[in-house]
Amino acid sequence: MSLSSPRRRFHKKLLAATLAACSLLQLSAAQAQTVHKVRYEEVVRSVLYVPMYAGLKKGMFKDEGIELTMKTSQGTDKGMAALLSGSADIVLIGPEASIYVANSESPVKPVVFAGLTATDGFLLMGRKPDPAFDWNKLKGSKIMSFRPGSNPDIFLEAALRKKGLDPKKDVKLVNNIGPAARTGAWLAGQNDYATFLEPEASTLEKEGKAFPLGSVGKEAGMVDYTVFTTTDAYLKKNRAAVQAWTQAVAKAQKFTAAAPAAELADLVGEYFTGVSKPELTSAIERYQTLNLWKKTPLVEKEAMDKLQDMLVQGGVLEASKKVDYARFVDMSLVQK
Repeated sequence: MSLSSPRRRFHKKLLAATLAACSLLQLSAAQAQTVHKVRYEEVVRSVLYVPMYAGLKKGMFKDEGIELTMKTSQGTDKGMAALLSGSADIVLIGPEASIYVANSESPVKPVVFAGLTATDGFLLMGRKPDPAFDWNKLKGSKIMSFRPGSNPDIFLEAALRKKGLDPKKDVKLVNNIGPAARTGAWLAGQNDYATFLEPEASTLEKEGKAFPLGSVGKEAGMVDYTVFTTTDAYLKKNRAAVQAWTQAVAKAQKFTAAAPAAELADLVGEYFTGVSKPELTSAIERYQTLNLWKKTPLVEKEAMDKLQDMLVQGGVLEASKKVDYARFVDMSLVQK
């Protein structure tokens, strides 16, 4: 037998080993490049959600393997409808909606898995500047609010009660104007006061059409206002995607907590066409002062208990129908 035979056997073994190693490398690369396609809906477009936009612009979701499409629901009720109908995978909405659905006959149940905002970002605004404003001045007035039972309405009622006002008797809350029509209604002269998010608040102030008088969130207290929500079925089937989303959110919150307002305004400006950088910077600074953005995605039981107390006081939830925290909140992904 030729001396070359052992050499040929060696070459065959080497080739086999090389091919095996290449296969492992390809498998590892494929695993590392797993893409999670997510259909995402935000409740409204607002400076309230700057950490989310910052995370998108910094590539934090892409780094976690998430490829998302984004829509704006224009209302928590519409966002929840999209989630339950299966046209959205993850939505950013108020946690009150998950409490309502948990009490419903819907076979699909929502799951809150991460938080974004620490309290309400709405500003109470009037038609004239009032440096000496006192909430008691609201007595007998009409205040443009939101749909009954929605977080904006519930938090406003809570703020009014803390200021010694009965939201059912002392003021008239106007609840029948849709989110997209509110600015137009205000400019048309409807109502004495209104609540607005940024950047609408700063834009109206710049134009001399409305003036900030107080913060609803500051008065209502620190209770999670908007949260990332999915369904129990989607979480069970796509746990890796939701985990990746949670990790991206945590990175975005950490970045936002340390970034100057001007830097954030530069970063997220494309999401607010028509808003100047000074206006956007001012809006972000206002929310930074209010400690509006959570520094971690953790949604605590105490906050959800407080929210349910507010819902009971607002007459939109019976005390006997409070929902156990574990039935609509899952913090295992945050803890991991």
